[in-house]
Amino acid sequence: MHRRRVRLKPISEYRAVVGRTQALLDRAASNVRTVSVGDPIDSAQIQLYDLAFSAAEMEAARVALEYGDATAAEPELRADLARFFVADAIGNVLQRLRIRSADYGLQPTDLDTGDLTEASQAAFIERLGTAMVERTGTPLPDLLDEEKSMMRATFRQFADERVAHIAERVHREDAMIPDDVIEGLKSLGCFGLSVPQRFGGLNPDDGDDSLGMVVVTEELSRGSLGAAGSLITRPEIMARALLEGGTEAQKRRWLPALAAGEPLCAISVTEPNTGSDVASVALKATRTDGGWRLNGGKTWCTFAGKAGVILVLARTDANVKPPHRGLSLFLVEKPSTDDHVFEFSQAHGGRVTGRAISTLGYRGMHSFEMFYDDFFVPNDHVVGEEEGLGKGFYFTMRGFAGGRIQTAARATGLMQAAFERAVSYAQERRVFNRRVASFPLTLAKLARMGAYITICRQFSYAVARLMDAGRAQMEASLVKLLACKHAEWVTREALQIHGGMGYAEESAVSRYYVDARVLSIFEGAEETLALRVVGKSLLENR
Repeated sequence: MHRRRVRLKPISEYRAVVGRTQALLDRAASNVRTVSVGDPIDSAQIQLYDLAFSAAEMEAARVALEYGDATAAEPELRADLARFFVADAIGNVLQRLRIRSADYGLQPTDLDTGDLTEASQAAFIERLGTAMVERTGTPLPDLLDEEKSMMRATFRQFADERVAHIAERVHREDAMIPDDVIEGLKSLGCFGLSVPQRFGGLNPDDGDDSLGMVVVTEELSRGSLGAAGSLITRPEIMARALLEGGTEAQKRRWLPALAAGEPLCAISVTEPNTGSDVASVALKATRTDGGWRLNGGKTWCTFAGKAGVILVLARTDANVKPPHRGLSLFLVEKPSTDDHVFEFSQAHGGRVTGRAISTLGYRGMHSFEMFYDDFFVPNDHVVGEEEGLGKGFYFTMRGFAGGRIQTAARATGLMQAAFERAVSYAQERRVFNRRVASFPLTLAKLARMGAYITICRQFSYAVARLMDAGRAQMEASLVKLLACKHAEWVTREALQIHGGMGYAEESAVSRYYVDARVLSIFEGAEETLALRVVGKSLLENR
């Protein structure tokens, strides 16, 4: 059926609606703070959770407007993607505010911030979906400069040639990432993306290049989340922690090694009874002659088997208040193994054991339960040595900000892979004598996928640039919240477009779907970020 072409407002009018909606959101947050009984982070969790996602969508909407208003390649397509995303985001925010308007002190008349329904019309959405189908194999405009575009091309080729063909085997067999992949990434300098050049890495000495890290992470995750996309997260977190708090001797020893991938590393923060509550870590570190002895358990320590060094957060002072000031970081060395179960005993009696946890997806690196039994760590393996005692929480948080933006990039790469498969299958598959890609509902799904992927990508780029300017702690949480949530929807719809074949393990989209589910859990669980990071900031700054 022929559909009329929708007349579209200029991007400037969308910007005005975003401004009015942001003011309304600020007012809602202020009212929650004012009327809450006790600590609003606990008493108003339902409201703060919604406000946090609304804040994430509003920030992404502003990024979308910049993307749609830029003077560069394919301006009409970029403007349409921006219009669709902004209208979708504003609709979501207003719906949340409408449902609980009494909690936010709002009246129904307050919710009229402007009419963007033009970007929700079927004709507009079908046209956008058709554009997604017609550009098969041509990436959506990313507005990267020549250097970053070359970086993307290099790692996309690596993912296509070295990762994609082993991804299914690694997933189905719960196998370790092949050495061929790890050695290839070493040769590309991948493990040194967050290490300054003066220490043998690729990061400029005069500042960070978080954008490069994001681009690489995205492309490797497009190849496989478990078999490539997460490999550089751990050295990035450890490098940032060492740069923040390590002694000069520690930096000279460990940073060149991290950059070379010799040894590989893991991060051990989470415990069975703490989850994302990092401040409550209880693994005990007791001072002894020449160092410390670790006793207790850890869980969800990804890559612990293969790693030759693990950055471990432990409690060195049980009495200090607040408790997060009693935490320190330790560099724990151990032999590397591909086994799902390992045990390493020291000559003087200390021992560490690990057991891989069976997981739904995200296979290839393995996440371990760990137990330390009187395990000895020398004094020079405490990050910052004596000056670093009690500062482990802060050093960890410095690394986690980068981990969160990397997780957003992983989500974008995973979405991209699912999107490409969905478009390809929809073009090939015929039902009711028509290509699946020709149905309006399929086009609507592909339009939404394309918009979500594009704006999450641009959002992560914007946060990377802010991070390099010394900001973006909260923005890193916002982009993680949004990208991970969208990744679940995009991979679900990619599977749905495949029909029964999507549910078969032989189909890559089934792997994308189960892999996407972990993204909202690690590097700061969705609820913790929404309440304790974003929600807290909304209450303090409104």
